[in-house]
Amino acid sequence: MEQGGFDLDFPEPSFYYKVLRKHHVKIHPRRGVKILGLWYHDPVLDEPRFQQPSARGGKHARQWVVRSDRRDRRQVFLQDDADHETWHILRWRGLPPDGEIPAFSDKTAGALLAHVKANNIRIHSESELLEHLLGILGSVTPVDQWPSQAKKKAGKKRRVAQAREITRAQAAAADRPAAPAPANEQVPAEVPVAWAEHARTIDRVVDADRRRRREEALVDTRPVAPATLHAALKRRRMFRLPPPDDSEADTTVREDDT
Repeated sequence: MEQGGFDLDFPEPSFYYKVLRKHHVKIHPRRGVKILGLWYHDPVLDEPRFQQPSARGGKHARQWVVRSDRRDRRQVFLQDDADHETWHILRWRGLPPDGEIPAFSDKTAGALLAHVKANNIRIHSESELLEHLLGILGSVTPVDQWPSQAKKKAGKKRRVAQAREITRAQAAAADRPAAPAPANEQVPAEVPVAWAEHARTIDRVVDADRRRRREEALVDTRPVAPATLHAALKRRRMFRLPPPDDSEADTTVREDDT
């Protein structure tokens, strides 16, 4: 490295945020910021300093800079204007307050907005988008609507797409610097792993549902199990010769007459 003239420099933990995509937006009171069709918010945006236009000048004067990761659209990141080493995580307003949902990328977010626009769906809040997002992700599809054996290829493509979404989210989480959790707050479990385990149980749930329906169909006409070999031998002696057939008896009588 010294001979080639390269300088070995280790990046700072905040370097992850600096290489993300930029968005120059305005902070709306009580709503937050709108990034590529989705609204994001955090209680820190309710502070008076964020209610005022940014002190930034130039081409994007008086606008705030928000950065997003294409691999995981569940949150975006805002740099603190007072401390540039502090980054605030703004969560998507459609996320439930007491849990998480599977990660989704730019592609899934675009499919969600296109689905809403194509079907003329009126969205009054970001939380209403969650139901349509979960429908696209396929994580809450009812049993009656799961793909049949004739649609294995389509189901495989969907599972591959879901696996890619999880991999992108895990890569994005690994790149982000670890934020210290408050002492009185519990750290949530790793969501992508839990959701992947949930996805692997779909086949078992399908089998259980089919077994239940078969049992309900055979409640009145339950089949009787055949007798065991031991019970059959007890009813009939193994070395006892069977009685002669009637056709053999008639042949013997005819021979005696002749």
